[in-house]
Amino acid sequence: MTEDRRQNGFTLAELLVAMVVTSIVLGAVVTLAYALGAADDAGDDTAQKQAQVRYATLRISELIRNCRLVFGATSDGLGVWRADDNGNKDINAEEVVYVNKGDEGDHLEFMEFSGSGNPVLPITNFAATLATLTSPSYNQESTILVPQCSNVQFVTDSSPPWSKSVSISFDVEENGVTHHYQINTALRAWAGNLLNSTGTLIVSDDD
Repeated sequence: MTEDRRQNGFTLAELLVAMVVTSIVLGAVVTLAYALGAADDAGDDTAQKQAQVRYATLRISELIRNCRLVFGATSDGLGVWRADDNGNKDINAEEVVYVNKGDEGDHLEFMEFSGSGNPVLPITNFAATLATLTSPSYNQESTILVPQCSNVQFVTDSSPPWSKSVSISFDVEENGVTHHYQINTALRAWAGNLLNSTGTLIVSDDD
């Protein structure tokens, strides 16, 4: 009877070996599952950020192509006269979009403005105009295009308001790797005919 039990059962050594093998197999399965999960998360992160870049490219290209003027620039962004909505040939607050990289320089956004009376804005001093628009007297609506980016640069072919093409470049980190992106767009509806010879005023005639 004792010999039959030994033949039908497992010895302690065999049980220990089986447990070790099982532990190795389970460890390998867990490691593989973690690796697959991490790869999936990395893929999702890359896909999301590339979608944001595509969205930013579409919105910025559409804005610049169809705008009237890029009428001002700072190291942080560009002042764009989106359209002459009321047909008065002047730049009004509600017709302006400020394309900028945010206070911390870590994202790309549109800012649009509204205020009492929709006043006419001068283009002789864009920094002063921007300070006025971002004051509490105006409502600001921000649209984030790229939530996380760095090294944002704004380049125009010539100084505003004579600019006819715009290049915006920025870096985005995707899965631990930094990728460089650049958006290049030319103005199709440039309203240079509304500028005087010095490019500092909007003239009344549209000849």
